[in-house]
Amino acid sequence: MPTSEDYNGQVPAWCPGCGNFQILSTIRHALVELDIEPWEVLVVSGIGQAGKLPHYIKCHTFNGLHGRTLPVATAAKLANHSLHVIAVAGDGDCYGEGGNHFLHAIRRNPNITLFVHNNQVYGLTKGQASPTTAQGTYTTIQPYGVLEGSMNPLAMAISQDCSFVARGFAGDQEYLKELMKAAIIHKGFSLLDILQPCVTFNKINTFKWYRDRIYKLEEDYDPYNHVKAFERSLEWGDKIPNGIFYKKDRNILEERVPAIREKPLVRQKFSIEEVKHEIEKFY
Repeated sequence: MPTSEDYNGQVPAWCPGCGNFQILSTIRHALVELDIEPWEVLVVSGIGQAGKLPHYIKCHTFNGLHGRTLPVATAAKLANHSLHVIAVAGDGDCYGEGGNHFLHAIRRNPNITLFVHNNQVYGLTKGQASPTTAQGTYTTIQPYGVLEGSMNPLAMAISQDCSFVARGFAGDQEYLKELMKAAIIHKGFSLLDILQPCVTFNKINTFKWYRDRIYKLEEDYDPYNHVKAFERSLEWGDKIPNGIFYKKDRNILEERVPAIREKPLVRQKFSIEEVKHEIEKFY
């Protein structure tokens, strides 16, 4: 059985007190409790403070372009179904630059897991507003306050029938770990939006701010009720619910692609002779 130490990577270079530390630690413990070995995991990221996470965890990793996390994660899963593919992204990386890929990943429903480090700001590039920053918030490059309304990623995902939608908080690692485990073992595209304070640039959404507002969805809450899930996703302010908002059983992408339905690409034989005549046309 793996241990948390088996997943130790490089020493993190995040700001002291950053919520990313709790997320990293919780991912390690979740994978250990699921008895998943490091060689069975691929962590994919883009750019940003959250995008550094693959450097700090020992497993298969891919650090790519800003906003392009999900296409890489999807391709990896299509090529090798046996991998546990985890995409990690920040709110700007995923909901801003990667917003189109986010929508289409929901539509395609590949069997991958998405952990979004949602600190409601661009932390790596010095604190400008992200898609989830509250309207009216003053930032380093919004001196008159953010003009646009903030994006609600949970409501968007639920409205598009995402097969697993949840929200957790970096300051409650035990509950976050259970949400991560549920997201990882879910068959289909799973979104876990993680509220993660940025102690350097976001002085509003602090650990205390969240602790004063966050509560867990009721034990008898039904995540298969589409309408109720959407209604609860709209709740934000004095009270902020956490937990699994929505689940739906859907066919995954890997099962719908005829060429890889029975055998993934990594298990298929390859011979250049079969395409050599086509390649020669370009000489």
